[in-house]
Amino acid sequence: MTVKTKSANTPARNATARKRAAPAAEPASASPAQAPRHYAVVGAGIAGIACARTLMQAGHHVTVFEKSHAPGGRMATHHTEFGDFDSGTQYFTVRDARFEKALGTAPGRVRPWSANTVRILDEAGRVIASSLPPKEAHWVATPGMNELVKQWAQPLAASGALTLQTQVIRIEPDKLHPYRWQVQTEGPGAASRVYSGFDGVVLAVPSPQAHALLLSSQQGKALMPALSGVSIAPCWTLMLAFPQALQPTLSHLGPQWNAARSTHHRIAWLARESSKPGRSAIERWTVQASPEWSGRHLEDDDERVKAKLLKAFTEVTGIRAAPSHAVVHRWRYAQTTEALGQPCLWDAPSRIGCCGDWCLGHRVEDGFVSGLEMALAVL
Repeated sequence: MTVKTKSANTPARNATARKRAAPAAEPASASPAQAPRHYAVVGAGIAGIACARTLMQAGHHVTVFEKSHAPGGRMATHHTEFGDFDSGTQYFTVRDARFEKALGTAPGRVRPWSANTVRILDEAGRVIASSLPPKEAHWVATPGMNELVKQWAQPLAASGALTLQTQVIRIEPDKLHPYRWQVQTEGPGAASRVYSGFDGVVLAVPSPQAHALLLSSQQGKALMPALSGVSIAPCWTLMLAFPQALQPTLSHLGPQWNAARSTHHRIAWLARESSKPGRSAIERWTVQASPEWSGRHLEDDDERVKAKLLKAFTEVTGIRAAPSHAVVHRWRYAQTTEALGQPCLWDAPSRIGCCGDWCLGHRVEDGFVSGLEMALAVL
């Protein structure tokens, strides 16, 4: 969706102000309508990759910048000697026909997870309700949740369009090309570099990060009001492994169910990782704290958070065995609580856009649809 804005360029602007303003729209004669353009996409989660792939398939050049070591975003997989954990997104559903068609391009990477046994638990871990049989399947990527985005990102990586471990810290008008953007980045060891020659920039990152980058860059003012209205809650995640459960007389530890939502004041979700298809058999649990508790303890140190969540896990599941592996991960921007209400943001005069699941909600499919719609808005 286009955000309309008045041009920042007026005859009264002095030379300094012109340097800080967004680059003017390129004259139509300078670039034929069908000529390939070059776009920067910041963020390699599902929204960023969906956007970048669509632009590339339309014949344009794309450079994707990702601050992490791999694509995936919150569709993340945490690797350990005891097996892998889905430290972020636990599963996804499919409702949009375009998303369903896209999943068909990743054969063998997506399998249904029998999460029919999801339970609703009270503070003490007692089952107070069972989820009704789901009307739609619960899907996971295999062998970890990041595999889907990694596969979709392969064409970008093969063409050199995917730049990992590189954080964009500033967006500014290109000093050498008057109708282009350039981005300043930091890589490993705080090494800085400037990439230039972009016809447009797409921020496929959580809305607070997009807002902060645009604010520090003094760009994209037309997008600021919409970004300010989005709210995203944090989440602390605890990952536990119990290899001692691999015994001939012991199939698993604790409850019979494999996934549950909880009303415990610390815990909102628990899942037995080893119950998901394509995973190793070692007993592993992923525990996600509630948004409220995560927000109150956002700046606590890891050990304090781990101790509190481990105690809550014991209370809910009855598993009192000491885990051989216990690690926490903090997601500052985990789940949208107030969505944008439209698929994406695109400011045509400045050629800057924003997309992500937060535009429509917090589901995996929301991220995909937002990235796709972002590319279509650009095109």
